[in-house]
Amino acid sequence: MTRINILTYHRVGDFPQRMPSHRGQYCHVTRFESQMRMLSRAGYAVISLDEAAAGLRGETTLPPRPVVLTFDDGYVDFLECVAPVLKEHGYPATVYAVAGMLGRTNDWVVPEGLAPAPLMNAAQLREVRDLGFTVGSHTVSHPRLAQQETPRIAEEMSVSKRMLEDVLGERVDHFCYPYGSHDIRAVEAAAEAGYVTGTTCVRAAATPADDLLALPRKAVARGDDVFGVAWKLLAKNIAKHPQIRRA
Repeated sequence: MTRINILTYHRVGDFPQRMPSHRGQYCHVTRFESQMRMLSRAGYAVISLDEAAAGLRGETTLPPRPVVLTFDDGYVDFLECVAPVLKEHGYPATVYAVAGMLGRTNDWVVPEGLAPAPLMNAAQLREVRDLGFTVGSHTVSHPRLAQQETPRIAEEMSVSKRMLEDVLGERVDHFCYPYGSHDIRAVEAAAEAGYVTGTTCVRAAATPADDLLALPRKAVARGDDVFGVAWKLLAKNIAKHPQIRRA
């Protein structure tokens, strides 16, 4: 069966302080560099989300051991620390931007005791696009969608898509559910808004059995070295919880 590992990153950089909690929010840049080298040396093929979607639909033959790289929230760190490494390897990636918070900080982490970090502005997002990377939507304001009323869910998805398309001057086809929070209403709203894929925080490899608007991913955390990432790629292929799929 076709299996695609979709990896999730958030911030990548130099984090000298200890992060006893929220480890999934951070990846040290030197570890990230090692992880990217490992993918090449271990025979993984890094593909785009568009290629992954076509492969999962059976429209194209995927290379052996396909991997997709995704980066949530749209941090300035991506341009500073991630893009140069990806360009060195020729790897595609998708950056999910919070459309209503461009050029601001990720203030949603403050109640969790974390210091906010800068998010890319419109010009920086266009630079990401011009470098050959894909920009996707991460809503307007980064809410937990499954906890919202249905009209708010639809608004967060459709408005963020239009806002980012205005910024980029091109279609925005990919969506990521903040916190992985989604339900059947959110998946149906993603379809209504016109997205091609939607990614979650369900930990498994993506297969043709998955709804393209509820694809699982595997998170890379601060403590993951190359062996930890390699283990996640080889294992954790079956979701522990039932995955949402439209009828």
